[in-house]
Amino acid sequence: MSIPRTRLSTGFIGRAFAVFGAAVNASSAVENGRRPARRDLATLGIDPKAFDQI
Repeated sequence: MSIPRTRLSTGFIGRAFAVFGAAVNASSAVENGRRPARRDLATLGIDPKAFDQI
């Protein structure tokens, strides 16, 4: 079973944009003294509970 090339590249590009957006949102929140959104931390692979201990 093969995956069509357009679907593979669209998934990869979409995921890359999601990770980049989450990184921008999280860094902006930290710079402004706020806690990043749980969704952004999860997208980046950071455990939200572990982030509270930092």
